[in-house]
Amino acid sequence: MYNRIADKYLNTKQSFFLFGPRATGKTTWIKTVFPGSVFIDLLESSIYIKLLAAPERLENFIPTGYKGRVVIDEIQRVPNLLNEVHRLIEQKNFSFALTGSSARSLRKKGVNLLAGRALTRFFHPLTVGELGEDFNLENSLRFGHLPYVFRAEDKKAYLSSYISAYLREEILQEGFARSITSFSKFLEVASFSQAGMINVSGIARETGLDRKTVEAYFQIIEDLLIGTRLPTFNKRAKRRLVLGNKFFFFDVGVYRAIRPAGPLDSPEEMAGAALETLLLEEFSALNDYLGLGYNAYYWRTSNGSEVDFVFYGENGFIAVEVKRGANIDASRIGGLKLFQNDYPQAKCYIVCGATRREYCGKVEIWPFKDFMINLPNILRGKRV
Repeated sequence: MYNRIADKYLNTKQSFFLFGPRATGKTTWIKTVFPGSVFIDLLESSIYIKLLAAPERLENFIPTGYKGRVVIDEIQRVPNLLNEVHRLIEQKNFSFALTGSSARSLRKKGVNLLAGRALTRFFHPLTVGELGEDFNLENSLRFGHLPYVFRAEDKKAYLSSYISAYLREEILQEGFARSITSFSKFLEVASFSQAGMINVSGIARETGLDRKTVEAYFQIIEDLLIGTRLPTFNKRAKRRLVLGNKFFFFDVGVYRAIRPAGPLDSPEEMAGAALETLLLEEFSALNDYLGLGYNAYYWRTSNGSEVDFVFYGENGFIAVEVKRGANIDASRIGGLKLFQNDYPQAKCYIVCGATRREYCGKVEIWPFKDFMINLPNILRGKRV
């Protein structure tokens, strides 16, 4: 098992929700950090049925005089338990750790979210720092960073089964989509938008769904934490921008398992999307775990100049352009230079296949692997 940097992020006596996609290691981490705690697994049928029928039975699972942490795994399966959790926090001073792979069920049913009595935290696939010497860029770009990938004998088969299990358990059982077939088709078509702008009308045509359904499906995958949409950075814009969202599945391996590949597909296109996905995956984890408070955007002008990522917050302003190639000259960083002209406060980076760090004016050019390893310090504004 890898040591997770979430330890400090979740080092709190206060109750907390811990949300993250399936198989990112939430349950394993909880059991390791809180050994001997009362553990209530709502994926266990007998427990699920008892508490679904009578949430007030929750206290019966906790020994009299117990002072430790109470863990409820997959809390979204029985949202009404939160009323009992709230009562036990108030009356018995219990401390809860509530894990889930989606807050959608909780929000949709308008249940009690503990009125600020519990923190909301997020769990992610493994980071480069957590992997340490096991970090291999080529493997990461093929299989991603879900923990089990690193011990699976057949990584492709595992990722394929992960997708089908997620569809069955999260989508179908929870009734998020009327048709598993139409949602599966949507996921496949949406994978062609990875690291690109979302064309809702185009996806609707290819899937045979209406625009409203396509938009609802994007919201579902965001609620389930398996995908995210990046908005355009338009703060104090000095030129005409393209407004719309870029889309990413949360993990490179999951993206590549969903994305069909055939003889007409460009390997370069998939590799470029994989590089961007891995960078965003790493940023998202570090931003949460280190409490950095950034928001992620992209930037694109109406004439096609673009910057892949803009990370903006009270503690920093960073623009990053991702390139597959090793040879970077001024003609390939026009978008980043244009952005830098508009926002001279931003630190600007090209991450690419270069073998050493170089500079083009105030733009820093970094090897991709080197940038990923140093990203925690870059985000914290430290010299590296």
